[in-house]
Amino acid sequence: MRLLALAAVVASTTGSLPKAGLLVPGRSLGGVTLGEPAAKVRATLGRFYGVCETCRRTTWYFTYAKWERDGVAVELKRDRVTAVYTVWRPPGWRAAACLELGAVEAQVTKLAGPVVPIACSGYDALVRDAHGVRTVYYVVDGKLWGFGLMAARADPCR
Repeated sequence: MRLLALAAVVASTTGSLPKAGLLVPGRSLGGVTLGEPAAKVRATLGRFYGVCETCRRTTWYFTYAKWERDGVAVELKRDRVTAVYTVWRPPGWRAAACLELGAVEAQVTKLAGPVVPIACSGYDALVRDAHGVRTVYYVVDGKLWGFGLMAARADPCR
């Protein structure tokens, strides 16, 4: 989840980014899991993505159309996924608990189970760590804006 303009070199993005992506808390986002190899990400999301030129970590952006901002980002280290998160608020994405992007924060805290709020610059991250994975629910102005998965205890505000 980065509330920033994408500083990426974007290729044609007609890959297979899901139209209605699913967050399975602690497991996967849009079919991508932590630790999986980059080749599997390309098989799942397609071969057309933008590469962030200014990010500290290797970051690929998958969107629905060239230069569009809604989509998903995948961070890699040594050719393995270290984080995956939605970018902006892609329509139709939801969590396994019937929690859709755009839901009010009270629904998130009710349906996602116990979460810990972390204040970030311009948004809040509601996090839950389990089995080495941090599930993140990003909230902007009281509404669910995005989802993320990363290593437990990782900074969701990065």
